Amino acid sequence: MDWYNLFKAVILGIVEGITEWLPISSTGHLILVDEFIKLNASADFKEMFNVVIQLGAILAVVVIFFHKLNPFSPQKDTVEKRNTWELWAKVIIACLPAAIIGIPLDDTFEKYFHNFFSVALMLIIYGVLFIVVENWNKGRTPKCTDLNRFTYKAAVVVGLFQVLSLMPGTSRSGATIIGALLIGASRFVATEFSFFLSIPVMFGASFLKVVKFLLKGNSFKFDEVMILLVGSIVAFFVSIVVIKFLLSYIKTNDFKPFGWYRIILGAILIGYWLIQM
Repeated sequence: MDWYNLFKAVILGIVEGITEWLPISSTGHLILVDEFIKLNASADFKEMFNVVIQLGAILAVVVIFFHKLNPFSPQKDTVEKRNTWELWAKVIIACLPAAIIGIPLDDTFEKYFHNFFSVALMLIIYGVLFIVVENWNKGRTPKCTDLNRFTYKAAVVVGLFQVLSLMPGTSRSGATIIGALLIGASRFVATEFSFFLSIPVMFGASFLKVVKFLLKGNSFKFDEVMILLVGSIVAFFVSIVVIKFLLSYIKTNDFKPFGWYRIILGAILIGYWLIQM
């Protein structure tokens, strides 16, 4: 057992748990961290790890929102159960653009854009977008302040924005939140829907990565299973804290600080990249 590798998995789990929910790109940060803290594993395993580790973070959403997402809850009346089924229908509809467009292009994006410079550039671009959208939104009254009033049309629009997150460094939550804000959703509704949308998306993405990993002739060694488990468990517990923080934060604050963080980090990373050339 490589204990140093397990320690690295803990660090990566912390990074995943924080960055999966804050709109600053979890995959992007994992790629960047790998520049400095490299797992002692094959390139195929690391590519799969960066996606599958997100299952731990996704399970945090399931636990926190279990009642809200459970259409069979005996504590819900008929109307509440119907609203829950409709919520799941909207989530599935919002997943379709990413499935239709993303799956065929997955290998292409892995090959050409999973790199240091692409992540840094996307951090800056979407950091600027967050600031522009929040300035545009300032003083405007949200059209949708209740998730039950989030329409199927809105779900499709947010699903199209999610396709943008195929580019590493974009942030799946960042892209979907920006899309929801632009069509009039409140920050709270935009964030909650982004959380729920992550469940089928990340389960599907993780399944696809594991299948690709195995089809390449790879198999899971004991050490690799332990790395995945440790990283995912750490991501789960960190995510619990971060999700609760974000939901509390957005009640009285906007997303501009995350935009500035992205711009500053992206600029530092491009500077670092240029020095290394």
